[in-house]
Amino acid sequence: MSEYQAWAGVDVGKAAHHVCVVDATGKTVWSKRISNDQKAIEAAIAAVAGLAPSVRWAVDLVSELSSLLLAVLAVRDQQVVYATGSMVHALSGAFSGEGKTDARDARVIAELNRLRNDLKPIRMRDELIAELTQLTAYRADLQDDWVRGVNRLRALLTGIFPTLEAAFDYSNRSPLILIAHMCTPAELRAAGMGGIAAVLTEHKVRRPLVEAMSRKTYHLACDQTIPAPGEAGIADLIKRHARRLLDLDREITSTEKAIAAKFRTHPQAGIIESMPGIGPGLGAELLVNVHGDFSTFTSAGKLASFAGLVPVPRDSGRISGNLRRPRRYNRKVRRVFYLAAMTSIKKNGPARTFYLRKRDEHLIHTQATLALARRLVDVLWAMLRDNTPYRPPQATTPAAAAA
Repeated sequence: MSEYQAWAGVDVGKAAHHVCVVDATGKTVWSKRISNDQKAIEAAIAAVAGLAPSVRWAVDLVSELSSLLLAVLAVRDQQVVYATGSMVHALSGAFSGEGKTDARDARVIAELNRLRNDLKPIRMRDELIAELTQLTAYRADLQDDWVRGVNRLRALLTGIFPTLEAAFDYSNRSPLILIAHMCTPAELRAAGMGGIAAVLTEHKVRRPLVEAMSRKTYHLACDQTIPAPGEAGIADLIKRHARRLLDLDREITSTEKAIAAKFRTHPQAGIIESMPGIGPGLGAELLVNVHGDFSTFTSAGKLASFAGLVPVPRDSGRISGNLRRPRRYNRKVRRVFYLAAMTSIKKNGPARTFYLRKRDEHLIHTQATLALARRLVDVLWAMLRDNTPYRPPQATTPAAAAA
């Protein structure tokens, strides 16, 4: 028998939420739209508490939209679980009517809350995790803007000077500095190698790059003597766009430094960062997506399952032993371990040795990398369990082996 007598479902919104409460028979006993402000939420919690001695709440979003709601529920010592969007969508078909309304969605969430005992509890994030959540989300937005901006810049430059576009990687600062000041063949020829080198030196481009970039750029400019249509106007756009990208690069660097500084205040940051392939950026993402608490994972397998690195059975009838990739897992945690695996195989060491062994077993690159990611989960979980940083295995010397 359940310890709860009522189950509340909340369809989270920006300005308002809809709350629906059902009893043990699935009957709706309370349904109301409430404003997304503290007084309205507190009044709703008090009204729902009057319906039954114990109530469990469920929400369909864990984001900025639900932050105040979850904070008030935590202060009022309410049990809260998370109903994923896929779960809500799957159960929606059991209810009559095709129309979608907030009240109907809230009822579906409440029913899901009542019927399932495996919904993941939501723990209130502490100050550090709340800050890291916003910082990592901001960095992700900046990086999206960066990729989009570089692609746009290359398209503009191809229109007037295609050989210069192909000559450099514009995700680096040095080429951006160059084209932020001069980007047409005529400008570069007029400046000469000396003028190009002066601009690069003035803006602190590394000395070994200056001479090679100046020579290469000048020769390319000499090879293109016919101006492209609209060259002057497009060149102005390119320079402005390059300057924006340089500012954006500085903002990304500043944000990454802030993330690293915040991440390293976590008590387990040193252990996480000692893991090969995991720096402060990936470490912060990992902390954010486990809500800063690894104690909820009672084994390495639980953490690996959360990351989608454990296959699940797909048996039917007499067929058994089939495994498939899980559909429900945290994709951001999976990304952390996958990128850590990708980084760790670049250098010689246990990770690369493990990866190469899997390739020798005829696994393709992706499969071998995922196998390594699963191995990294085991290692990291053991490190966190024992509160011990990573120590690379010591190579056995012939003398030691003989002894």
